[in-house]
Amino acid sequence: MAYRTKPLETSGLPTGIPNIIGNEAAERFSFYGMRAILYTFLTQHMLTRAGEPDFLNPADATGVVHLFMVGVYLTPLIGGLVADLFLGKYHTIIAFSLVYCVGHFVLAIDDTRMGMYVGLSLISFGAGGIKPCVSAHVGDQFGERNAHWLPKIYGWFYFAINFGSFFSQLLTPYLLKAYGPKVAFGVPGLLMLLATLVFWMGRNYFAHVPPGGVGFLRTVVSREGMRATGRLLVVYAFVALFWSLYDQTASRWIEQAESLDRTVDVTWLRMGKWTVHEAQIQAVNPLLILIYIPIFNNLLYPFLERFVRLTPLRKMSCGMFLTAFSFMIPYWVEKWLAAGGPDTPPPSMYWQILAYIILTAAEVLVSTTGLEFSYTQAPNAMKSFVMSLWFLAVASGNLFTAVINFWIGQEEGGLVLEGADYYWFFVRLMFIAAVLFVIVAQFYRGETYLHEAE
Repeated sequence: MAYRTKPLETSGLPTGIPNIIGNEAAERFSFYGMRAILYTFLTQHMLTRAGEPDFLNPADATGVVHLFMVGVYLTPLIGGLVADLFLGKYHTIIAFSLVYCVGHFVLAIDDTRMGMYVGLSLISFGAGGIKPCVSAHVGDQFGERNAHWLPKIYGWFYFAINFGSFFSQLLTPYLLKAYGPKVAFGVPGLLMLLATLVFWMGRNYFAHVPPGGVGFLRTVVSREGMRATGRLLVVYAFVALFWSLYDQTASRWIEQAESLDRTVDVTWLRMGKWTVHEAQIQAVNPLLILIYIPIFNNLLYPFLERFVRLTPLRKMSCGMFLTAFSFMIPYWVEKWLAAGGPDTPPPSMYWQILAYIILTAAEVLVSTTGLEFSYTQAPNAMKSFVMSLWFLAVASGNLFTAVINFWIGQEEGGLVLEGADYYWFFVRLMFIAAVLFVIVAQFYRGETYLHEAE
C-alpha cells in the first residue's frame, strides 16, 4: 500500500497525532520505569549465576547508569542515518522498537551482571534508534499552514513523555520491592510492546516522508547543511552540560534520598504513615511537567511576551540558570547531613522535592524548547539526523558524568569530590556555562525549514 508522503493542506491538527502521542506515553512508561529502578537494582538486587549478591558500589553504579544513558543518546546517530538514508522514519521506528522489546525481555529473565549488560545494550540500541525518528516524525505531519501548532504539539508530545514516566516511576519501585526484578523489569517490557502496537495502528494516518538517500548526503555536505549543523552544535555543547546535571536525578539524587526522611504522615486520612521509596521521589518530575506545560504554554509565555520576545534561545538560557540553582539545594542538604549529630533530625525529602520544582522548570525551558528548535532549524532532508545530534548532546553530558564518577571511584589517583563538594562542582560549572550561553546566543543566526503540504 502506498502511503501519503506529505503533510495534509490544513490549518488544523493533522491525522495520526493521537497514535504518536499514545506511542510516546507507553514507550516512556517503559523507559523511565526501567531507569527508575536501575540504580537500586545495581546496588541492592544484582546477583551472580549462583544466586549470590553481586552489588556495585555507589560510584560504579552511578557510572554504569550514565554509561547506559550515553548509549541511549549516542545510538540516535545510527537511527537518524538509517531513517534519512534508507528506511524512512516509520519503518526505522518499527524495526528498532522490536530490538527495544527484546532488551526488556532479557532484563526480565536474567538478573545477573551479564543479563544486565546484554539487556541494557539492546535497550540503548533500540531506544536510541527510535529517538530522533519519533520526534522528527511529529514535525513531519505539519506543513506551513498549520505550523503554528508546532510549539503546542511538541509541548503535548513532552506531556505524553511525562504522563508515562510519572506512573512508571511510582509503580516500578513498588514492583521491585514487592515482587523483585523480574516483574519490575517485565512490566515496562509489556508497555514497550504496547507502544509498538499503537504506533503500527497509525500507519495509514501518517505522512511518511521518504528517505533522502544520496540526496541526504549531498545536503549534509552542502554549504547550507554544514552551516545549519555547525550553528546547532555550538548550542548543543552547552545543552550537554544541562543533561549532565539533569540525569543525575537517576543516580546521585537517589543515593542522597536514601539518607533523607521519606516519611509521609497521612494519619488525617486514617492511613497511618508511609515511607516513600527513594526511587519514587523521581515521580515528582513528570508530575510537575504535566502541571507546568499547560501553565507555561497558556499563561506564562503569553504574559511574558507582552514585555519581551521569548525566542527559543532566551528560554533555554533561563533554563540553564535555573539548573544551577536547583543543584544548590542537594549541595546544601549534603552539608546538613555532614554536620548532623545524633540529636539532629535527618533532612526531609521535601528539600529534594523543592530542587525538583526548580529543575523541572529548567527542563521545560531547555528540553521542550530544544526539541522544537532543533526540528525547525534542520534542513528538510536532515530532520532525523539533526535530531540525533540533539540526543548526542544528552549522551555527551552523561558521558561527562560517568567519567567524573569513575574517576572518583579509583582507589589511587582518583578525583576527590565527596558530599557537598560533589554538588558544588556541578553548580559552578553550570553557572559558568549559562553565562557563556547567553553571550553565544546573541550571535546565533538561524533559518526555519518546514515541509511543503499536499
